[in-house]
Amino acid sequence: MTELAVEGADMGTLHHLDDHRPAPTGAGPVDLTKTAPDPAQDEAPAEAPVSRWVRSGRAVRRAVTHERTRTVGRLTVRHGMYIVGGGRIVARRTWEGRTAARYERMLRAAEAAGNLDLATEWEERGARFRAARHQRRMDLLTAPVKAAKGAAAGAGVTAGGLLLLGILLAVANKDFADVATPTLALIELVRWIVLIISVVWGPLVTLGPWAALLGLWAVGRHQQSAPQWALPAKARSSAGDPITPSIVVMALRDLGIATLRTAVKEMGDAGASMLGPITIAGCGVEVDVTLPSGVSTNEVQGRRRKLAENLARHEHEVFITIPQAARTVRLWIADSGALDEPIGPSPLVTDDAVTADYAKGRAPWGQDLRGDAAVLSLYQRHLLITGLSNQGKTAALRALALWAALDPRVEFRISDLKGVGDWAMFEGLATFLNQGPADENVISATEMVESLVTEMNRRIEVRRNDPKAVFAPLIGIVDEAQVAFMCPVKDEDGVPYGGSKATSRYFMAVRKVHNQGRAVDVILWEGTQDPTDQNLPKLVREGAHTRASLALGTESQARMALGDKAVDGGAAPHLLRQGLDKGTLVVASDGIDIPAGQASITVRTHYIDDDQAKTITDRAKALRDGVTTLHVVDRGEEHDPLADIATVLGSDARVRTQEVITRLVALNKDAYGKWSFIDLKRVLDDAGAEPYKSDGRMVVARDRVTAALANRDGDGSASASE
Repeated sequence: MTELAVEGADMGTLHHLDDHRPAPTGAGPVDLTKTAPDPAQDEAPAEAPVSRWVRSGRAVRRAVTHERTRTVGRLTVRHGMYIVGGGRIVARRTWEGRTAARYERMLRAAEAAGNLDLATEWEERGARFRAARHQRRMDLLTAPVKAAKGAAAGAGVTAGGLLLLGILLAVANKDFADVATPTLALIELVRWIVLIISVVWGPLVTLGPWAALLGLWAVGRHQQSAPQWALPAKARSSAGDPITPSIVVMALRDLGIATLRTAVKEMGDAGASMLGPITIAGCGVEVDVTLPSGVSTNEVQGRRRKLAENLARHEHEVFITIPQAARTVRLWIADSGALDEPIGPSPLVTDDAVTADYAKGRAPWGQDLRGDAAVLSLYQRHLLITGLSNQGKTAALRALALWAALDPRVEFRISDLKGVGDWAMFEGLATFLNQGPADENVISATEMVESLVTEMNRRIEVRRNDPKAVFAPLIGIVDEAQVAFMCPVKDEDGVPYGGSKATSRYFMAVRKVHNQGRAVDVILWEGTQDPTDQNLPKLVREGAHTRASLALGTESQARMALGDKAVDGGAAPHLLRQGLDKGTLVVASDGIDIPAGQASITVRTHYIDDDQAKTITDRAKALRDGVTTLHVVDRGEEHDPLADIATVLGSDARVRTQEVITRLVALNKDAYGKWSFIDLKRVLDDAGAEPYKSDGRMVVARDRVTAALANRDGDGSASASE
């Protein structure tokens, strides 16, 4: 096989072999054997050697960028800048102490802030300082003469005193030489002082500059005058530091608003004149900031995150609202980490003696940011709570219902369209309880709200007949209301239960309750999540008197939840942290105390778990005689009111209206137990058998009712559920 390799050889070479002629010049002997490849020949060529300059550069770069080198560099720059900064601070203090610069700066600051009274005061202070300085300079002109006279008088008094003392010593010792002893002692004292100074002067001259540098270094270190990057990590981090006027001013200056920065720069350190008093407010501090001319409150509100970072706080720890004063923002700045701590339990849990008064009382809901109790009036106020999923919406809504349940006059009708048992403890307390997310539950929820409308209309009719009529509070609650709005199911007539238009039964029932329910104490509370125009129509959300929002995703959702006025006034539920700020609500309502000038307030609600809620509902049930809870809306048996009226009239030609109602109740208490004259008159008027007066009393004529029955269509249209 090795010989066959010859066939693959160069044909020219073989020709020379056969011909016995010498091979071409330069050609070596032909190797007809197959040899293994040399691994050394397949290796890549060796890299060219790195020059000494390159190696030196790399070594220098490694040395310069090494962490130890950087640490030493920061240390050197830091302490050097302490001395430079300390010298600058001392020079500035000295200059301001000798000149009117301080008064000029304060005057400019007051003018920039628009405070003319303060500007006038600083101008007067400056004038007094200049007058006093002028007097001191004038006194210096006569100072040499006064000093010479004083020195001469002092020398004479001293010499006379020493001579008198010497005479006394001489008399006492009976030695005339003692007359000069006090003078010689003074001369010896002077000699020793000169000697001590001559000995100490050299070291003082040597150490004096170093002591001065040490003093400047101490001033600079105290004021942290080195650049931020050169400061130690602990000094660079100001998280948790107390809020001071200078910190607030610098935070505002560095917001990136050119007009504000220029104004603060002109004010110098006196930018603090923009600030009102910094007051402790709960777990933080509060301060009003009067902005310079040309800076709008919206510009500051739009930079909340940057302002928080400048204050060494997280965004959720800084709240910006707009008070009544013009061109002013109110900052509430939390203590670092304070908002991550839970608040205490609800008074409903800790105090078994708590009672409720729907009309005059207020429900304990939680705490505001100041740490004050946040209490909400529920009286004749429709309620809407919204937010993202799993943020505590149901717990916040249920906490209000638990308080209201302690008033035995309050009746509840509840539809929980989540259906996981959040409202199960109201079994035996609510007159209606519907739980579940299915279409059947939406139908029941719709019929429940429609039953509120029916009761509302009945109460309105009674109120027309008796303006002083008083009704027990009736509160309808629909949790997860977005399920109802988004339900596509239609009734037998093709009318949709859900939807956001006037064709929706649920939507129209809610609107009717919103329009007139509060006047007769028929109230509707709704809880919904992730609001949109489809699952929370504009007319529905604007019909609520109390609007509250947990964490939301966008500002547009915040405007849906609370309205434009609240958001423009600083309400920002979209800036709450999802998952971390559970139970924290932004509330817009006239039922809660809101600081003057603000449109909303932030409330951290008490959390009441299921077991605690059951304990509270057990107390509420004990206040009632017993409540039967229905799970399906009672539509009542089909009955014919006009036929029943004819039945109770019997053979009487005329019967008083009140007697007719009494007979109807006896015939069918469930159907006619709540009937009034208005209900009777409505049925008779519709049938054309109107009641009339006879002998000064309203009566019903049997002939008219019989004729109306005879003329009525036989399609069963008279049947109703009254």
